[in-house]
Amino acid sequence: MSRTNLSMSISADGYVAGPGQSEEYPLGVGGIRLHDWHIGPTKDHPVNQQVVSEMMDGMGATIMGRNMFGPVRGEWGDSDWKGWWGDVPPYHCPVFVLTHYPHDPIEMEGGTTFHFVTDGIASAYAQAESAAGGRPISIAGGASCARQAIAAGLVDEIDLQVAPVILGSGERLFDGFEADTPALELARVLEAPGVAHLRYLVVR
Repeated sequence: MSRTNLSMSISADGYVAGPGQSEEYPLGVGGIRLHDWHIGPTKDHPVNQQVVSEMMDGMGATIMGRNMFGPVRGEWGDSDWKGWWGDVPPYHCPVFVLTHYPHDPIEMEGGTTFHFVTDGIASAYAQAESAAGGRPISIAGGASCARQAIAAGLVDEIDLQVAPVILGSGERLFDGFEADTPALELARVLEAPGVAHLRYLVVR
């Protein structure tokens, strides 16, 4: 059985992306500030390096939503979009993208192949589990994909990188959940300049 980790950077007021996501603002207006810990001046801090390694290294498969994959909406048409990450995406494993619109797989350099799943999170997870071969599965986001995975009971642990940022609006991670659903147990707190890394276990 693959361990499934959800890891997301989040604002102090609970948003994982700002408003107005677009090609110009892939994380919404102001959302990029949530990621200063791994792309800004403190990215080389040992704690931040540890968390990045835990997020990326050794993953057998990754699941993400279409909004995280790119800004194209509706039918794909003749779009040649291949993700935000250039020719060598950082995943180095099969990536299963939730979408309502079929798309042929996109094979990239470095071991990443994007597969497009049109029949929901359970199907994406089953395909990811098969591809992972017992290695961990990453739920990469965005917010809608993460909520679907949590609601379906697929997530074992949730890592939140909490930034001292107030976004005020955008995409919340836990919108739509009832109190204590899911039940969480705080398992770890790590600190680096400008960020608190929290790990929660999902109690079943």
